[in-house]
Amino acid sequence: MMPKARTLSLSDHHVASVAPAEGLLYNPAWRMLEDGDLDALTLRLTQGRTGPIPIFAYGSLIWNPGFAVQDRRRATANGWHRDFSLTLDHFRGTPERPGLMLALASGGTCEGLVLDIAEGTEVESMRAILRRELVAHELAANACWIQVRTDRGVESALTFYADPVDAPVARLPVEEQARLLATAAGAAGSGAEYLLRTARGLAEWGIEDDYIWTLQHLVAERIEAEAGFVPPTGL
Repeated sequence: MMPKARTLSLSDHHVASVAPAEGLLYNPAWRMLEDGDLDALTLRLTQGRTGPIPIFAYGSLIWNPGFAVQDRRRATANGWHRDFSLTLDHFRGTPERPGLMLALASGGTCEGLVLDIAEGTEVESMRAILRRELVAHELAANACWIQVRTDRGVESALTFYADPVDAPVARLPVEEQARLLATAAGAAGSGAEYLLRTARGLAEWGIEDDYIWTLQHLVAERIEAEAGFVPPTGL
């Protein structure tokens, strides 16, 4: 019998309690990647490789891949761990309410998914992934191949922001990460929403990450401590 899944502390009610914020989707100084740039980057990243292109998903790509997926399978990346270390003053943050996004940091172990791009959709799928993940020329170096272990053995998979380069990074204690995520919001939504959807996506695949589990609990506590928080009725 499968063990009963733990109940998350963070909920839709907590997310709804975070005030929305208006802001910018992207840094206005960035030079955005166009289709030709994306195709050239795809060629550089995939040259000499055969078969479906595997993507290692550890955050939002788990619950919102945004491309045609041919196959999904659990994967473990040894030598990496999740870390909310990318600082945001746009997207899911503003200068007044800055946020954080997930990256991979060296050391430890990270369980996630390998998503194979559906064959025949490589051009449009890679454009969608790279436009979303890398966004601009200034961030284009943040794609790399890493080794992961799946039920097929050791595989290589393409991932993003593994030890980020040319990107604003802050290595913060988990309590400080929770403080920021509990209040962060911007044009793309709140940090709490991103964290909740990631925690749920992991739970759906039976993936337990103590870091994410601790963080979602601390964010829920932070939101509940804010003046004006009203617990849901019937609890």
